[in-house]
Amino acid sequence: MKIIICPGIHEPELTTSFIIGGLNLEHDRFSPPNLEDILVFPGEGILAVSAFHILQFLRLHLQDSELKSPVIFISFSAGVVGAITAATEWQLLGGHVKAFIAIDGWGMPLWGDFPIHRLSHDYFTHWSSAILGSGQDNFYADPPVEHLSMWRSPQTVQGQWVDQSMGFPPSIKSLSAAEFLHLLLKRYD
Repeated sequence: MKIIICPGIHEPELTTSFIIGGLNLEHDRFSPPNLEDILVFPGEGILAVSAFHILQFLRLHLQDSELKSPVIFISFSAGVVGAITAATEWQLLGGHVKAFIAIDGWGMPLWGDFPIHRLSHDYFTHWSSAILGSGQDNFYADPPVEHLSMWRSPQTVQGQWVDQSMGFPPSIKSLSAAEFLHLLLKRYD
């Protein structure tokens, strides 16, 4: 399984920090993904919102034989715009999107024929984005944090896991954003 990282419009060092601190969390319950299974879309600036360029990147880095191999998209901020469309188109081409994880994709409608999860930097972003589509499991920072903190250092962002699979009211559990990501990756592995 490949993890496709679609950053937003920010310094590339923040994405490196996300991979090191967020995906390689050392913890007894979690095993980090192999770095060779992580593909980072290099588009900077406005290319972060381009589904066309993300699909070109995938076709360049994944062989035809890997088309049916499952992929998980993890996108951030403006990168959510291009990533959700690319994920949908990837499935239309015959690919298999195992899950889509949007980190602070505020205001972006998220629908697809695959599981979708949102992580938000505060409760307002969480509930106001949920009306535009979200999955059963989502996360919001509590206390609220700065937008870029979600990408720079998810291992330091504490918050609430909102699990709506049990109905209403949803189950809420406290953990870090990185722990939430690891739980999702473990579920889809």
